[in-house]
Amino acid sequence: MRKAISVKEAADLIPDGTSVMFGGFLGVGSPERLFDALAARGVKRLTIIGNDTARPGVGVGKLIDAGCVTRVIASHIGTNPATQKKMIAWEIDVELVPQGTLAERIRAGGSGLDGVLTPTGVGTTVAEDKRVLEIDGADYLLEAPIRADFALLHAHEADYFGNLTYRLTAANFNPVMAFAADCVIAESDHIVPVGVIPPDAVRTPGVLVNHLVGRAC
Repeated sequence: MRKAISVKEAADLIPDGTSVMFGGFLGVGSPERLFDALAARGVKRLTIIGNDTARPGVGVGKLIDAGCVTRVIASHIGTNPATQKKMIAWEIDVELVPQGTLAERIRAGGSGLDGVLTPTGVGTTVAEDKRVLEIDGADYLLEAPIRADFALLHAHEADYFGNLTYRLTAANFNPVMAFAADCVIAESDHIVPVGVIPPDAVRTPGVLVNHLVGRAC
C-alpha cells in the first residue's frame, strides 16, 4: 500500500538536466498536471522522450513553451511549430526516430536487450553513424535501447498498490515506458481501493511504479 503524493512533490523529484520519458499520443494520455508543475517550477535542460511534442500549450508542449527542454527524442514534431522554431534556432536538439523503432528501442531498454534490428531507415539519413547488419541477404539497422531517469505516466485508474489501467491511445506508450525508467511517476484520474481493478485489466503492475499522484493532489 502507498500514499499518493502531491503533484508539486512529484515535480520536485525531477532535477534539472535529467532525462524524462512521457506517455501520450498528441497529448492524449499525457500527465498534464505534472507538466504544469514542472513548467511552473522552471525545471531546465530536460531531455524528453516520447512519441511527439504535442501542440503549443498542450501536453509536453507546455515544457517546450516554458524553455524547459534542450533535447527531444521523438517520432515527429510536425504538430508543434514551437518545437520546430526552437530546433531551427539551435535551442533544442531533436533526434527523430521512426515510431515503431522508438517503441521497440524503449521496450529493449526496459527488457535488458542490447539493441533492436529493423529494416526501417536503411539507406536514409536515419542510418547515419549506425551499424548495418546483413541477415539472409537483407540489411538491418542496429538501434540502441533507450532508457530514462524518469517516466511520467498518465493512468485512467490506479489502486493503492500502484496498479494502473489506461484508456484508448494512452496505452500506446505509457505501459512500455514503465519498464524503461529508473523512477516511474504515475498521475491517475482516479485512485480506487485495492481489488477494484480486475487483475486482467492491469496494464502496468504496481511493482514498477515508484510514486502515485492522485486527481485531488
